[in-house]
Amino acid sequence: MNFVEIMIGEKLKEIDPALDIMGSDRTVLQVAYQDFTNYLKFQWNLIGKGTQQCEILERLEKLTKDNAGELDAFLTVWRNIWFKKWQERVKLLIGKQGTNKWNKLNQPLTNVETIWKKIECKQELQELTIATLIKNGEICGTEIIAENLLKMELGEKRLQNLAETEQVFVTLNNTLRKARAISQSRGPLIFVKIDKGYYNTSE
Repeated sequence: MNFVEIMIGEKLKEIDPALDIMGSDRTVLQVAYQDFTNYLKFQWNLIGKGTQQCEILERLEKLTKDNAGELDAFLTVWRNIWFKKWQERVKLLIGKQGTNKWNKLNQPLTNVETIWKKIECKQELQELTIATLIKNGEICGTEIIAENLLKMELGEKRLQNLAETEQVFVTLNNTLRKARAISQSRGPLIFVKIDKGYYNTSE
């Protein structure tokens, strides 16, 4: 883990000591780290500029050396907002009880996986969708939601590829409209299937 992941892990443990960041709840840390770096890209106007994770880390490392207290305070505020969103937007599907629902939710996304892999500009499309989500207050699960929105749009239009520029713009515009609309919704947007053994629950 890099120093930012360690900091985020510590912040998450502060707000929920029961979290097993290095074990069964590792996904929480992975999503939080992904969301934090996406949030920084948005705030620093780096969306769509091909910024690598190492560049983000270099900036944060400099900030830590110059003013560690400022970064700590900022991360605390961000963590509080993010964790509230996590509780609102993420639903855990535990063991066999969630299998049918998981299959039903996942099938439309699986159907367009072949097309998705062939799209050359998917990173750019995803980053623009992420920026729209963040701009509208959705800072949790940004990468997951963005990818799923794009895949759903591909599935609805039954496109076989995005070879034409016009198709790309139509797909992007429709996806961004849905991303903006999400902020008006309530309840879970991300469903995570986990082993029931993590929580020692009975069927």
